[in-house]
Amino acid sequence: MRIGILTLPLHTNYGGILQAYALQTVLERMGHEVKVLDKAFKLQKLPWWKRPYSYTKRAIKKYILGENVGIFQERNAYQRQVVEREFTQPFIESNIHRFVITHLTDIKPSDFDALVVGSDQIWRMMYFLGFWSTTLASDAFLGFTEGWNIKRVSYAASFGVDVPDIPENDLDDCKKAIARFNGISVREESGVAACKKYLGVEAKWVLDPTMLLKRSDYQKLISKTPSQKPILMSYVLDETPEIAALRSKIAKDKGLQIKLTNLPDTGTGERGTRPQPPLEDWLKAFDESEYVINDSFHACVFSILFHKQFTVIGNQKRGLARFQSLLKLFGLEDRLITSPEEYKDLPDIDYEKVDSILNKKREEAYNFLAESLNL
Repeated sequence: MRIGILTLPLHTNYGGILQAYALQTVLERMGHEVKVLDKAFKLQKLPWWKRPYSYTKRAIKKYILGENVGIFQERNAYQRQVVEREFTQPFIESNIHRFVITHLTDIKPSDFDALVVGSDQIWRMMYFLGFWSTTLASDAFLGFTEGWNIKRVSYAASFGVDVPDIPENDLDDCKKAIARFNGISVREESGVAACKKYLGVEAKWVLDPTMLLKRSDYQKLISKTPSQKPILMSYVLDETPEIAALRSKIAKDKGLQIKLTNLPDTGTGERGTRPQPPLEDWLKAFDESEYVINDSFHACVFSILFHKQFTVIGNQKRGLARFQSLLKLFGLEDRLITSPEEYKDLPDIDYEKVDSILNKKREEAYNFLAESLNL
């Protein structure tokens, strides 16, 4: 079966790239031909008829009103991305089998036998609408495929928050679109309730696709050169002095060397940006670390897959539902704190118990995909 995966366009986000890679790999192992829908990485130009008005408006704001506005925003954004993607884009092009488009409407009914929506925060409209350049919330639920003779499935799709941010005037169209699905699953337990309450459908709670692969699958992607010292891996997206102090304390108490895997933007480098470090280095840090401190959903996932002791610092603004759902599944709620002051030195995680739950949930996930795609 020819399957297309609709996720957020691939960029430099490690979790976003790896969840696409994992779902692609799982479906291919099930015998399918798989492509991940992705936007072309190229300079996005304004339509020729819109340029005089847009450039003039920006120039007035910049030079007359004194606002901090770039005139050639599209060109500057592309040039920044060239720098940012220096090390992650080669991984994407080597490992992700992409179906490159500009708009979702570029897909033809004959291109695929099935479309799978997921994972990541594909149903969080603040991300989906902007990244896929559409004004239709129903597109996230394959509304653009109305009348097509294909199978429609969601796998571990995420709203990102407990209450979906779907515009109220778009809800009816979204309900009609998702009602055509052959199988619906979500990444968070709260997503099950959200599907029923807001979209009128039953959904199954399943593992993030990255958890369907094993540690050994990811080890194949990294180099074999070992680190010289035991390390504490840090992957913190929202760095603060308090988090830095906690990281130093944990490292000192446990006799570990700190390895930062997400350096803050210092404003140095071309156009005030820097390349995102290689994804392979990020995976290698999990493989070699003895402890992980992070504020990222997928960093939690890989801490579990690589059997690491860890602490995750949840950010209310980014949404806690995905952390709470993941950790509750494995009985690891005590690993989540919302501020460095809440940190406690906890007993080691019993990974024999965790793996027992993980294996059962993997079996459920494979059964869900097989049943949904073969109805």
